[in-house]
Amino acid sequence: MQKWNKQFLPGRRGFLKSLILGATGLTLATAASKSAPILAAQLRGSLDGSSLGIIPGALDDQSTLIQNAIDTARARGKPLFLPAGRYAVSNLKFQSGTQIVGVPGQTHLVYSGDGHMILSENTEQIRIEGIVIDGSNRKLAGYAPALLSFTNVSDCILENCQIVGSSKVGIQLLRSSGRIHHCDIFGAADVAVYAIESKNLSITDNIIRQAGNGGILVHRWTAGPDGTIITGNRIENIKSVSGGTGQHGNGINVFRAHGTIISGNLISDCVFSAIRVNSCDNTQIANNTVKRLGEVAIFSEFSFSGSVITGNIVDTAAGGISMANFNEGGHLAVCSNNIVRNIVGNSAVPIENTLYGTGIGAEADTTLIGNVVENCALDGIALGWGPYLRDVTAVGNTIRKCRNGIAVTVVEGSGAAVITSNIITKSREHAISGFRWYEKVTGDLTVSDSQNFKHLTIQNNHT
Repeated sequence: MQKWNKQFLPGRRGFLKSLILGATGLTLATAASKSAPILAAQLRGSLDGSSLGIIPGALDDQSTLIQNAIDTARARGKPLFLPAGRYAVSNLKFQSGTQIVGVPGQTHLVYSGDGHMILSENTEQIRIEGIVIDGSNRKLAGYAPALLSFTNVSDCILENCQIVGSSKVGIQLLRSSGRIHHCDIFGAADVAVYAIESKNLSITDNIIRQAGNGGILVHRWTAGPDGTIITGNRIENIKSVSGGTGQHGNGINVFRAHGTIISGNLISDCVFSAIRVNSCDNTQIANNTVKRLGEVAIFSEFSFSGSVITGNIVDTAAGGISMANFNEGGHLAVCSNNIVRNIVGNSAVPIENTLYGTGIGAEADTTLIGNVVENCALDGIALGWGPYLRDVTAVGNTIRKCRNGIAVTVVEGSGAAVITSNIITKSREHAISGFRWYEKVTGDLTVSDSQNFKHLTIQNNHT
């Protein structure tokens, strides 16, 4: 039998010592991992706010100290690092090159009232990272539109922050560019994120909850190129405290902003729409999952031109997908490969003379292909409204368990519609029906003579 050399035998004391050293090493490793944000900030050459007299957790207002620290760090070309703690502040102004870094979830700037919280105008390269910015639901001054207000700011970056308790808008960007990324924006009394006249703005991977009037709004005073990208956000519980018939209560609302991309978002429980695009050209609405909406789930409306609506899932809403307002010039769309189901027909907002309960509606210069629609209170697909129908194709769609599979307008002056190669099953009334506005005026056009309507081509549908 091989004998062990004594010098390698730890003995009782050596064994205990090794356990203690191992535990100590584990504790140090854990501490090091917890301080990783601090070390990361230090490696970037930040200026520690504690060295400038800022006291984490102090009860007194530290606005003057923190403003001086911001200006000092900026003058030295460094980020200001704020250690974990609570800091009561107000009326902070960010000049070009301001950078603030905190410990995510642990560094709190809390609005102390009297004026604004954070404001920056006519600047560039503003960065806020890892900070909780808490408005405490305190009143903001009349000149302050939001808890964080940026005007004419280029390269404005908010990352890994929490924006909570604003008595107005959470974040407003006017004529600004940059990105809002991986932030939690909670409890804004008005809109969570309001971007106006943007250029190359990205709003990505954020959580937006419990906003009073809207989740993300991208607007322009006059229609024009915008190019905002809105992707990967989770938006839920959006109210409409200011009322109205659609301008409030939406998860994402885009107005006059051409070239926007809205993709991969999860949106639920909005009083109105999940996604509402108004008077926009060349917009993509792709691969979003939306559910429990009080109005039309996905809306391309008024003078839109060039909407691609594809790969979305809509589950439980008053209406599904609508490409409407040919009377206002709304036209040119592709609606493909969407799943639309459980369209209940009753809206949270009572408005008379609507087509709530329809899965997909289109009016002009639109192709509907490869969609699956199931369980609609009214029609699976509706083509046209009164005389407002032009060059619409519905091909290769699957429609199940709707009152009518496809409703198409047969009013005089209507334009062409091609309805072909669709599967329409378990309709409660007809597979394909002709309508004059709200009134059904034909039998099932898959079995009756549709040749009476020269603007319609109906063939090869399976019912």
